[in-house]
Amino acid sequence: MHCTALQSVCLVLPGAALLAGWAVGRALGIDEVTSATYLVSSALCIAAIACLSKQESARTGNALGLIGVTGGVAATLGGLQADPATYAQIIASLGAGGFVGNQIASRINITDLPQMVAAYHSLVGLAAAVTSIANIMILADAGHDMDGVHMVTAFLGDIIGAITLTGSAVAFGKLQGILDSKPLNLPGKNVINLGLLGAVLACGGLFLTTPDPGFGVNMLWATAALGGVLGAHLTASIGGADMPVVITLLNSYSGYALCAEGFMLNNDLITTVGALIGSSGAILSYIMCKAMNRSLLNVIFGGYGTSTGGKAAVVTGTHQEVSVPEAADALTTASKVLIVPGYGLAVANAQHSIAELTKMLKKKDIEVEFGIHPVAGRMPGQLNVLLAEAGVPYDVVFEMDEVNEHMDKYDVVVVMGANDTVNSSALEDPNSVIAGMPVIEVWKAKQVIFCKRSMGVGYAGADNPVFYKPNTWMLLGDAKATTDHLKAKLQEVLHV
Repeated sequence: MHCTALQSVCLVLPGAALLAGWAVGRALGIDEVTSATYLVSSALCIAAIACLSKQESARTGNALGLIGVTGGVAATLGGLQADPATYAQIIASLGAGGFVGNQIASRINITDLPQMVAAYHSLVGLAAAVTSIANIMILADAGHDMDGVHMVTAFLGDIIGAITLTGSAVAFGKLQGILDSKPLNLPGKNVINLGLLGAVLACGGLFLTTPDPGFGVNMLWATAALGGVLGAHLTASIGGADMPVVITLLNSYSGYALCAEGFMLNNDLITTVGALIGSSGAILSYIMCKAMNRSLLNVIFGGYGTSTGGKAAVVTGTHQEVSVPEAADALTTASKVLIVPGYGLAVANAQHSIAELTKMLKKKDIEVEFGIHPVAGRMPGQLNVLLAEAGVPYDVVFEMDEVNEHMDKYDVVVVMGANDTVNSSALEDPNSVIAGMPVIEVWKAKQVIFCKRSMGVGYAGADNPVFYKPNTWMLLGDAKATTDHLKAKLQEVLHV
């Protein structure tokens, strides 16, 4: 279905039906309608995750998730039975938050999505920690006894939320360039981490065992403070090259914090959504670590740039620069072309130009495919989103393993703004900072053309020997400008 208006109507109807069903149930005095609405909203969120597994259905997944969350928020508000003044405060807060979020999302550059995600994760962590402490304060002031499950989940929401808050803030700073992307290597950093963890567990033990509610609240505040320091130190000790994994890991943390909140508040929807976010983030972190041939513990407590091994091999040689006409000639005489995009493509906003160039080549029966590394860009899926936005068909976009299997079949590989993900030293130099990381083995193709701004290193700081291989040409310059020049030359040569 390609009719956007009809799609919108089809997606609005289920949401309207969900809200109408809840309203009718409330009007008839059916107390179970809130739980039933939570169940349907949870199912919609689960369906949303399933739809997000494929690019073709991702937009539907977003809509289903929006409907599910909206139904849950409406059911929660209706079930509060609060006074008008309280409702006014809640609605005003929701309106203000929605307005600010909409303004940020509508103005953000697609290259800044990783920073935005990190910033939003910090807000989730803040909400989890504050809600945990506030909930215990309310119960303590009211003189209510707290069961073990309630206290344990409050502690978990507090500590995970605090770690997520400061860890995400540091990740934002690294990605935005406010903080140095290099890992912070304090002497005895792992001892510091273990000491902070021990202090957090001690505060948790005192909170769970004290008969004094006031002292228990103080222990939660101490837990939040220590957890905040731990989260900041852990993330600061991770280099910028590992930020894609850090983003998914913090996403997982925020989900588990939500899950704990759901148990604490006895809210099935929050528990379900939190479990979905936590588990999906953990799975994605595992997939990305596997793609880098690293363990998650190595990322958290080690990281690129923290190796104490031997010195990386010195990369020497003379590179071959090529002109736009020469590059265009190589493309027009090829029968099969692979394009490998990287973060430089996103920075230059060259996705539309490369999509148009692809269409021109395909009109002349030149087969064009795209190969994307699992950790390309600074956030999982960032390059996939860029290509989809530019209208590149899903069926010509392949993963690293799929293109590596037949790399020698490509006549030309165009590397557009990528470096670390196509660096042969990962496989050839055991002392390289990216040693062991699987990469797209572009050097095995018949001809490689690097389109990048300069001969500089990538985000991991590793020199790339592929620049100096005999089958490599360097087409230096801004990715968008270079692609536009290539496109103009192809139009002239191919008459399209």
